[in-house]
Amino acid sequence: MDRLGSRCPLPGYLRPSVLICLLILTTAFLSYPMLRTLSLRLRSAVTGSYVSGTYSIVFVNCPNEQIARDIARASLDKKLAASVNILPKASSLYFWNGEIEEATEILLLIKTKTSKVHMLSSYIRLVHPFEIPEVFSLPMDQGDVHYFKWLEEGMEED
Repeated sequence: MDRLGSRCPLPGYLRPSVLICLLILTTAFLSYPMLRTLSLRLRSAVTGSYVSGTYSIVFVNCPNEQIARDIARASLDKKLAASVNILPKASSLYFWNGEIEEATEILLLIKTKTSKVHMLSSYIRLVHPFEIPEVFSLPMDQGDVHYFKWLEEGMEED
């Protein structure tokens, strides 16, 4: 009887090997995104190909062209962006304080590294005249490798 009890674990008791397997699986599951990112960056460096999502386009609406130009120029000067398109006269309709508002705004399309989106958004919130500026980004999925290289060079620190 003693021998049988030593072979069969008590109910609710996991063997150390099962715990180790669970630990390895959990670690692999949690580290997968980081390992995938590292492997894609390594592949990109070796082959010269583009890693989807490395760059983003940030959309920002401004109340007038002067503010749009000031934000665009400062973003470039601070190396937070490599390129900014200023699109005039975007008609906007939106809810504000429970009412439907209508305005003509200037749209900025700011091309930057995805890793710089947070810093760029913080800067825009500091200088933008709107109480809640429209700032959001979309990752660039595909594009010309030479263009992405040019974006990278445009944001290199001196």
